[in-house]
Amino acid sequence: MKDDTIKRKIKESYGKIAMVGNSSEGCCAPDECCGGSSSGSSNSSQTMMSPAQIAENIGYNTNDLKTIPESSILGVGCGAPVNFANIQEGEVVVDIGSGGGIDVFLSANRVKQSGKAIGIDMTDEMLEKAASHAKQNGYTNVEFKKGDIEKGIPINDNSADVVISNCVINLTIDKIAAFKEIYRILKTSGGRMVISDLVTSKEVDPESADSDKWCSCIDGALTKEHYLDSIRKTGFSNVEVLEEKLYMDGDSVEGRRITSLVIKAVKTGRREELEL
Repeated sequence: MKDDTIKRKIKESYGKIAMVGNSSEGCCAPDECCGGSSSGSSNSSQTMMSPAQIAENIGYNTNDLKTIPESSILGVGCGAPVNFANIQEGEVVVDIGSGGGIDVFLSANRVKQSGKAIGIDMTDEMLEKAASHAKQNGYTNVEFKKGDIEKGIPINDNSADVVISNCVINLTIDKIAAFKEIYRILKTSGGRMVISDLVTSKEVDPESADSDKWCSCIDGALTKEHYLDSIRKTGFSNVEVLEEKLYMDGDSVEGRRITSLVIKAVKTGRREELEL
């Protein structure tokens, strides 16, 4: 399957989610990958959950969600990396695949006015939605930018204290390129990445992948070992899994067991890049 086919499908699907206002249509719906149950079950009751309920189900704090624009909560994702990032006042936080802005607004509340939260997304509808939320709710320490993580994040080198991402790296074709870009924008010493994503017990050949399942974070998933190794090979150190949960059992996805991870990695300033 051609790369442009996958990207076009992702843009279409997430654009539809932005227009609808939740994940009940398009990809990453509650009964699929990113908005589903961490226990791996899938049933009709889950499809009736509100976006906020889905967010709580995958790890977001109920009280935290009440502090941000309700319409920024779309009910997509496979974890809550913002809970593990130890975001401090005054820091610069970059959210890769920011969608409606849920993690950007949560981060903005933590960095306060002396810091900044920046959302990166490649879908115009999501960017427009998030920017509208920021304006309507008086956020002055947030910014949303259009960018393709594989081709170049529109952020200067060594400028971010923290990069977060929620079930987005699996949507990329070239994950090494994505991690290289994240490494580049993090501050030279001590910059950290905290991301949530899915891994699989069996990878799918990209040539035979299904675009719908790729959009749902399934066919683009790597094995846990391959995923962590990809991070290390782009220069990160101290790579650790902070949380691991069964997401979908093998019976749900053609015998593939899907697990959600929250991963932390640190940029130390020493880059020993290896080739795959």
